[in-house]
Amino acid sequence: MADDRPEREREEKKTEGGGGSSADADLTRRLAELSRSLEEGKRGREVAETSRPSSGTGYAAALRLASEFVAGVLVGVALGWGLDEVAGTSPWGLIGFLLLGFAAGVLNVLRAAGKVAEPDERLGKARDGGPARHE
Repeated sequence: MADDRPEREREEKKTEGGGGSSADADLTRRLAELSRSLEEGKRGREVAETSRPSSGTGYAAALRLASEFVAGVLVGVALGWGLDEVAGTSPWGLIGFLLLGFAAGVLNVLRAAGKVAEPDERLGKARDGGPARHE
C-alpha cells in the first residue's frame, strides 16, 4: 500500500491541474487494452484445454511403449538362454542375445513413437508389396 501512495498523489495532481480529461482518456484506453488482453488469454486457455488429450491416452501410449521394450528384451533373453542350453555356451549366448533384445526393444519403441520409419517406408516400397508410387 505504501508503494501506491506516490502514484496516487501524481494522478491526483494531474487531475487537479486540468489535465483530467487526457488522464481519463488514457486510463480508459489502458482499461480497454487490458480487457482485450484478458479475453484473448481466456480464449487461448480454453483452446488449450479442449485440444489437450485426456490423461488416459497418455498412459495408454506409455504402457504400449514400455511393453514394446520389455517384449524385445524378454525375447532376446529367451533366445539366448535357449541357445546356451542347446550349445552349452553359457553365459555368452544369454549376454549376446540380451544385448540384441535391448537393441530390438529400443528400435520397436522408436518405431511405435513414430521417430523411425517402418522398414517398408524406409526402402520406398508401397504397403501392398509393390513398388512405391511417387505422385
